[in-house]
Amino acid sequence: MILTNKKKQVGLSLIELMISITLGLVILLGLTLIAVNNIRTGDEVEKANQQIESGRYAMQLITDDFKNAGYFAEFNPAFLTAPAAKPDPCDATLSGLNTALPIAVQGYDNGANAPTCLSDVKANTDIFVIRRSSTCAIGDAGCEAIIVNAPYFQASGCGNATELGSTTGNFSTSFYALDTVVANLARHRKDCTTTAPIYQYLTRIYFIANNDKPSDGIPTLKRAELGNAALPGGYTIVSLVQGIDDIQIEYGLDDPTSPTGIPVAFTADPDSYNACSSTTTPTCVAYWQNTVAVKINLLARNITSTTGYSSAKTYSMGLDGSGDPVIRGPFSDSFKRHLYKSTVRINNAAGRNTP
Repeated sequence: MILTNKKKQVGLSLIELMISITLGLVILLGLTLIAVNNIRTGDEVEKANQQIESGRYAMQLITDDFKNAGYFAEFNPAFLTAPAAKPDPCDATLSGLNTALPIAVQGYDNGANAPTCLSDVKANTDIFVIRRSSTCAIGDAGCEAIIVNAPYFQASGCGNATELGSTTGNFSTSFYALDTVVANLARHRKDCTTTAPIYQYLTRIYFIANNDKPSDGIPTLKRAELGNAALPGGYTIVSLVQGIDDIQIEYGLDDPTSPTGIPVAFTADPDSYNACSSTTTPTCVAYWQNTVAVKINLLARNITSTTGYSSAKTYSMGLDGSGDPVIRGPFSDSFKRHLYKSTVRINNAAGRNTP
């Protein structure tokens, strides 16, 4: 008989078990780190996408409104004399609206002397005003319903003395009607019989607010919109785009004595351009009437911060009213930012000034 002495494996030793657990924990830790990094990367990508979308959307809103500034259907406001003083955009009275109508665009460099109907304006950011009529007439498909006591505009195409009221002197104000009671608008088309289209008269004041909602700390592009003129103030402030940190505008001025539709100079403050020193000087106000283009510098910021992020970047946002560069940053917070720039032609003002 042959005897054998064989040992059989019946389990893991304690050392082997500890090694297996350690290796498993190392692998699990690695997988956890990969998952966390993927989540963080996805979160940052989402923040970047949101910032890009916000910046582009804000720029599109502003660009489209500037392009339509000064649109009043068939009426050419170049016939009107510029007001003696820079108009108050918060004045919702009919007399105030009529006075301001020739000024399609006006602004406030770094928010100086901000309109009183605004609130929570972020310091050192520009404010600008756009005036025009809506691009669709009452009754057109997709056009908003009539707003009670809101101002409405009607351009006359009729050339007879009955409609104009006079055939001598300055009767250009008879070429249009502006009223908060639609029934009072009675201008006609060229046939002097058919009622002319009626459009909502728009005054929009754009600005950067410190907060979207009270004390949330999210800088937001907002707009004061003229609505029911019978309500206190006549304006409603609406939030447009969150995360807009700053905006700086330069205005392209045509030569008021020999207009061509092409800007001869850009300035952030037509109120002080070319030795102007007062918003009550007619020559200075005429620069606003002959603004035919704008340069837009818009700084967008993430809504939420990125832990551990810091940057020494600075952002060049054009020139201020004195001709000095506007530099923003570096910022000491943990928010990522992106700068958007665009030059926009104010089509209606530039087209009317073109020989």
